[in-house]
Amino acid sequence: TRVVYKVQEEQPPNTLIGSLASDYGFPDVGHLYKLEVGAPYLRVDGKTGDIYTTETSIDRESLRDCQHTLPGQPCFLEFEVSITDLILSNSPRLLEGQIEVLDINDNTPNFASPVLTLSIPENTNIGTLFPIPLAMDRDSGPNGVASYELTAGPEAQELFGLQVAEDQDEKQPQLIVMGNLDREQWDSYDLTIKVQDGGNPPRASSALLRITILDVNDNAPKFEKALYEAELSENSPVGHSVLQVKANDSDQGANAEIDYSFHQASDMVRRLLRLDRTTGLITVQGPIDREDINILKFSVMAKDKGANPKSARTQVVVTIKDMNDNAPSIEIRGIGLVTHQDGMANISEDVPVETAVALVQVSDRDEGENAVVTCVVAGDVPFQLRQASETGSDSKKKYFLQTTTPLDYESVKEYTIEIVAVDSGNPPLSSTNSLKVQVVDVNDNAPVFSQSFTEVAFPENNEPDDLVMEVSASDADSGSNAKLVYSLVTDPSSKGSFTIDPDSGEIRVKAVLDREQRERYEFLVVAADKGSPSLKGTASVAINVMDRNDNDPKFMLSGYNFSVMENMPPLSPVGMVTVIDADKGENARIQLSVEQDNGDFVIQNGTGTILSSISFDREQQSTYTFRLKAVDGGDPPRSAYVGVTINVLDENDNAPFITSPSNATYKHILPHTSPGQQVSKVKAEDIDSGVNAELTYSITGGNPFELFQISPHSGDITLEKEILRKHHGLHRLVVRVNDKGKPSRHGTALVHFYVNETLANRTLLDTLVGHSLDTPLDIDIAGDPEYERSKQRSNILFGVIAGIVAVTLVIVLVILVRYCRQREAKSGYQAGKKETKDLYAPKQASKSSKSKSKVKKSKSPKPPKPTEDEEETGLQKSLKFNLMNDSVSDSPRIHLPLNYPPGSPDLGRHYRSNSPLPSIQLQPQSPSASKKHQVVQDLPATNTFVGTGDSNSTGSEQYSDYSYRTNPQKYTNKQVGELILRPAAAPPLHQGAIWTEVWE
Repeated sequence: TRVVYKVQEEQPPNTLIGSLASDYGFPDVGHLYKLEVGAPYLRVDGKTGDIYTTETSIDRESLRDCQHTLPGQPCFLEFEVSITDLILSNSPRLLEGQIEVLDINDNTPNFASPVLTLSIPENTNIGTLFPIPLAMDRDSGPNGVASYELTAGPEAQELFGLQVAEDQDEKQPQLIVMGNLDREQWDSYDLTIKVQDGGNPPRASSALLRITILDVNDNAPKFEKALYEAELSENSPVGHSVLQVKANDSDQGANAEIDYSFHQASDMVRRLLRLDRTTGLITVQGPIDREDINILKFSVMAKDKGANPKSARTQVVVTIKDMNDNAPSIEIRGIGLVTHQDGMANISEDVPVETAVALVQVSDRDEGENAVVTCVVAGDVPFQLRQASETGSDSKKKYFLQTTTPLDYESVKEYTIEIVAVDSGNPPLSSTNSLKVQVVDVNDNAPVFSQSFTEVAFPENNEPDDLVMEVSASDADSGSNAKLVYSLVTDPSSKGSFTIDPDSGEIRVKAVLDREQRERYEFLVVAADKGSPSLKGTASVAINVMDRNDNDPKFMLSGYNFSVMENMPPLSPVGMVTVIDADKGENARIQLSVEQDNGDFVIQNGTGTILSSISFDREQQSTYTFRLKAVDGGDPPRSAYVGVTINVLDENDNAPFITSPSNATYKHILPHTSPGQQVSKVKAEDIDSGVNAELTYSITGGNPFELFQISPHSGDITLEKEILRKHHGLHRLVVRVNDKGKPSRHGTALVHFYVNETLANRTLLDTLVGHSLDTPLDIDIAGDPEYERSKQRSNILFGVIAGIVAVTLVIVLVILVRYCRQREAKSGYQAGKKETKDLYAPKQASKSSKSKSKVKKSKSPKPPKPTEDEEETGLQKSLKFNLMNDSVSDSPRIHLPLNYPPGSPDLGRHYRSNSPLPSIQLQPQSPSASKKHQVVQDLPATNTFVGTGDSNSTGSEQYSDYSYRTNPQKYTNKQVGELILRPAAAPPLHQGAIWTEVWE
């Protein structure tokens, strides 16, 4: 696209001529506009492509290309702008354009001389015209010469007038004679002629026109041709004949002699050509160069030599013929961002292929075939020419000099590019021009270390600033791009431990290294060049810190305390110690030994486990103290000591022991005792410790009326309810004392209370207490049993009467309904017969049970050990007993069932094993000893009745084959046996003895 703008000449600076982006759609973002041709008259905004005027004013008349234009031809100022894409970095685009410089009226028309002379013969006829020298105006078109005006004095107003004729687009002023002239009356006249152009506002000037009246010369010379044309080869020698003009004059003598002269010829015509004034021969006077001017136009005037000379004019056109006298011209200049200085261009090695490094303009001042130029790049270089514009002519072409392959500074640093241009003349002419392209090093090579990973060993406890190692790297670039600076990249924990010389790469340690704190250091060494942007290379460095025996063995604790359970078997582990050595290898190999010990303990070196050589008994010794020694394998060795304390923990291997009250004692309680009052206290001890010795108290039996309550912590027994009549009599509380060990152990205490107004019958009370000791624990002994029995009799009597009435009513109804069944109903029922009931008669034992009971000496199978819940359940089962007055004796009788349930306390075995006297004595009482025996059981004076969790603690051998029932059903006399307890008359017994009669 060819860009054309129009602008008037002489515009002030910074006047906008046009915008390439806005007017022609060229990009306005990311591109660089640069004025290549057009200075100093123009400037271009680099971003928008706006074209402005500069301080150098554009004068149309001064422009070289406009000085030789013909009238009416436009005047152009050519320019070139390169457009470079800054984002894609492509080769720049060359834009050619023209600015048509419009003429303004900035020049005043002037005559060649301020005084113009015109000679007129006196016999000139009226109406004769005489040409007046033209005025010249450097402007053109409308701003050129527009009009002439003649001003005359009074004496000449009627004699002379002015007429303007159009001649070849020129306004020719002519003086017209309007009256008869008489040289003898007035030989000269002074007139004023004024010339004015057509500008707005118009410009004008004037000159003095002096008219001299001459004598008469009748005939004027006349040229043979009105137009002479000729061709003149350039470079013609001086004196070379161009053409000859010839004019004839009909006069004779001096009036026929013709003098030739240039008329209105330019200075260049006068400089290049010579006109022979006599012959009219035009010859070469100066060097003819078509490239300077290709055509000469001028007028030749022929004037006779008469007293009143006459003249004539002719037009001469000389065309300059081209000769191949100019070799092609090669102009190399920068383009876009690439600038040239002193014939050298600098270009970075990283430019893409086909990047333009120069704009080459090839021109030939000749024309035709002489101007057809061929241009090539000579030599083997990675550059070529590419035509930059399609609008150029054969005599003027523009090329981009661009790269063909990637450049590499490290391979070739400089190129000399020779460009040859040859024209098509005969013989052809050629020229060369060269450009040095210096490849600018780009920092495209990162530093490279000789080793990417280096590992060294360095001893601990070093001196600061000791040399550790040295690293080196190289860079294929040059200059500052190859100058390296070394640095370290470390983690925060090792920051400041090492430094590196930025120039030499020596790595030194700044701190004293301690392998025990850190055994290995890893960091990066960075080599950075000084290019822009800087490139970096890295290498890994590992420093292994070598160990020295500079640390004592160290136990993890300053002292060890271990706790072990008593009764552990020998060679059992009692604890483990941990000892460490911050050193490494043999310096950290540790041997352990026991000091200040009697051989009670040994230690395993491999595991640090302490073994006991003895069995522990906390009650004998609860603490052991000794010292351990740890020695490492360094040279010299280092050692450490630590104290060890073994605490023997208690095991629940002792049951609580009841200290008070004794099982055989009792306490008297008055019936009017107030509720809430403490009536007794159970005291117990446990030789264990800790939770194994913490005791809790509970009532597990003998409190059916919930008359008493015991404090679980203190053992205080308090009266909870008001004492009623049914509460009178002996009460036996079964108090269980449990420790909090796991499993728990317990002891059982029997606490007796006698509720009565007085203690008159102490013998009876002692008998009751004695029988209580021999009564199973799951049978409640509480209050007066006769009171409950009388209530039961009354209830039975009321029930029988009610039943008889009901049955009678039923019988009557049945008799009325079914008369036929009356006998059968009467035979099955005897009204009014009272059934005897013995609520305490035991159930008939099975045959197998009887057979087992007869074998007295055979050992019954050992019942399984009851659980604590089962034992509690057994203790809570109440077996009723009845105190009856025997018909023969006043002694109270206790009816006990012979069949005891499994799990009942084996009081017999207990007393047999703890009493110093024989537990059971069988003595004949009567001749029928096989059916009746007297049993004597001795009770200890103090309470040693202790439950140990053994299966033998409940159930005696005598009663192990019988099953108990708490509420026996009604049985016949054959099915009932009674165990009657009463004091024996003979033989005499010691205190606590009991008579026992067994009926079968």
